Parts: sequence; C-alpha cells; structure tokens
Amino acid sequence: MANKRMQPEHARLMSVGERGELPQHEEFTPELQARRRARADKPFYAHSVYFNTQAPKDGIRHFVDGIGDVNPLFRDGEYARKTKYGSIIAPGCYLYTIQWMVPGIGGTGIHGWYSGGGWEWYRPIFAGDEFTVVSVIRELVERKGKMGGGRTWIDYSEPIYINQRGEIVGKEKGWAVIAERQASGSAGKYLATPKPVYAREDWVKILELYEKEELRGAEPRYWEDVEIGDKLGPMIKGPLSVRDEIAWLMGAGSPFFRAHKIEYDWERRHPRGLEYVKDTGEADVPELVHVFDAFAREIGVQRAYDYGSQRMSWLGQLFANWIGDDGFLWKMRGDLRVFNQMGDITTFEGRVTEKYIEEGKCCVDIEAWAKNQRDEWSMRPNPATVILPSREYGPVVYPNPAPKLMEEVKSARPLDELLREGSI
Repeated sequence: MANKRMQPEHARLMSVGERGELPQHEEFTPELQARRRARADKPFYAHSVYFNTQAPKDGIRHFVDGIGDVNPLFRDGEYARKTKYGSIIAPGCYLYTIQWMVPGIGGTGIHGWYSGGGWEWYRPIFAGDEFTVVSVIRELVERKGKMGGGRTWIDYSEPIYINQRGEIVGKEKGWAVIAERQASGSAGKYLATPKPVYAREDWVKILELYEKEELRGAEPRYWEDVEIGDKLGPMIKGPLSVRDEIAWLMGAGSPFFRAHKIEYDWERRHPRGLEYVKDTGEADVPELVHVFDAFAREIGVQRAYDYGSQRMSWLGQLFANWIGDDGFLWKMRGDLRVFNQMGDITTFEGRVTEKYIEEGKCCVDIEAWAKNQRDEWSMRPNPATVILPSREYGPVVYPNPAPKLMEEVKSARPLDELLREGSI
C-alpha cells in the first residue's frame, strides 16, 4: 500500500524538482484577496493555540526574561505579595503569547510583517489567569510600497482576550504589511543597510544607558506630580543578536517553529507554506527570517531582524517602568518603521503631552517613539494613555471596554461552525 505521506504534494517533495529547482513563490491573486475580505467582521473562537492558554508565574518570568525586563512585580513572588495586587502580575504585552494576530489573515505563500497595533487594556493580568480569545478579521487595504515591489497590502485584525472570570482583559487592533515574497526579494529595499560596528567608547555609552534604566517600582507616581513635558527614558535595547531572538521565543512562543512529526504533518497540510531560499537551496518556515540572514535576504532584508511584537513589548516596558507598580497602562499604539536588523540598537523615549480626569480615571497622555543608531525612526511618535493613582482621588480606576466590543464578544461563534456553513 502506498504511503500517503510520500505523495508529491508534500512540501518537502515539492521543493525538489527533477532538476533540483525550487517552486516559485505564489501571488496574492484577486481571488485570494476576495476570499480574505469575505472573512471580515465575523467574530469567532479559534480552535488553535498560539503558545499559552494561561499566565503561570513561570510563563510570565520567561516572557519578561525574553524582553530583558527586571521588574520584580513580574517575577518576584515575595515582592509582589506586598503590592496592591497581592501576587505576581504580567505586563500587558504578555497577551501576545496567548494569541498574536488572528489566524486566517494574509494568504498561502505570501509574506507578512506585523507592523504595529493599537492596544487597549482593561484589567491586570494575574498569575494563574486563563484565557480564551475572540478573533475578528478586519479590513484589507491595498497600498503602493517599495518593499513589495509596488504590490503591498495592509491586513488588519483584532484579537480580544477574555479571562476565566469573563472579563475582557485587553484587545489589540494590529496590522500586518503583506507582500508577495518574489516581489519583495526583487525590490531589495533593505539590502543595502550597512552592518553596524561598535567601538569601545560606543559600548561604554550602551552599558551606561542600561545601568541608568528607570524602574519606578514601589514608589507611587502620583497624577498630581506629573507635568506636561515630563520625559520618559531613554531606554535602550540591543545591539540586537540571534541570542535576543531565541530568548524572546523562549518566553513569547512562535507562530511556525515545530519539531519533527508535528512539523512535517503541518507541511503536508500546508504544502505552499514554506519559504524557498535560492541562495542555499533550502526550504523551511518563513519565521527563520528572524534567525538566518539568507532567509531575510530572500524577502529583501540584508540581515535577520526582530519580531514586531517583540519591539511592541519593549515599548510597553518603557511605560511600565515609568508608571510604577500602582499605575496602569490603558492605551498604547506602536507603528513599526525600518527593519531592526542584527546589530541594530533601539532607543525608546517619550514625553507627557496631556493630563486630565475622565470618568474618575486620572489619565496622562504620552507621546513615545524609538530610533535606531542611524537616527532612523524604528517606531514613529505615537500616543499612549496611562492611569495613575492620585493623592486626592485615590487608587487607579480601571477602564471598561466599549459596548460595541462587548457585543462582538457576545456574538462570537466557534470557527468550525463558520467554516461548515461557508461564511468564513
């Protein structure tokens, strides 16, 4: 009896033709675009698990280890018991480990770059919390961009995170730039980026910035003490290395990295899902652009680069360090620009732009950004809102999600049901 796993449709058999040629990358055809748009605005419960379904204290520690965050609120049980929470909590971006983006965006063989998002959080994440996710695919917008050789799209989606108490903890409307791999590689917008070299005096400055990193911690930052124009940072990350990427993956999980039988079974179900690298003759998961330069060059980037969710989590750390244990990060928007390639440094800064009281919440608006060592925008200035304790009005009042968001959560259905009826 023939072995079904040896049929030629398997990705590993497709990758080697009679003359050792690799398959061509696919195009994002009008039919694929129409299929993607037909899935929009239909809330569903996904049946796949990204990485975590809960927030155990070890998982939280692994996550903050992966972003270089030493805040004891996220890792030291004895310290955390003395705070208002009474236990370890997780930074808001820990939710990336539950679900990063929404399954079903993009297309087979089409490369996607997570390029930013607008977060809102409504409740703290406590050690031991468990989560379900309502996923909503949003709009697909065609753009003209050099990265995709003139053919790029912005793909929007929105995961909504609900804890075991039925509370909506947070949500992110994220966006990914998607492009055809062949067009991206031939465009080569980022192939001329020089590799940075740091002298001894450069390393002295880098290490000094790490040493001076602000961590407010147990000392409350009261709303009354904040002034418009107050500065946040600088906070440094890098020079980026493969070691940093592996540490991130150990804490945040991976969209694609699987092992042995699990990997090859996935490839059999998704035979066009691999990235084919002409320089090496290799075929493997596209996520290797974050580890190996050859995979990055195939899509037009000179060296391996960071994860967008990783950079967003660094931004979240900037705010958490500044607000202290008693503050709360309510809203955060990040817009990723240039690729953060191996060897690059990212420096985060911000400034207070407004302070006000809204429905009992003592709010502070902040504009924050990041630049690399070439003085390029790694993240352009974008707004965030934090809620601080007040001497006059008391502790933080948590925000509530919008009624429309709550209605979408109530209307969500299992993905399998929507697939069976052909509505998604």
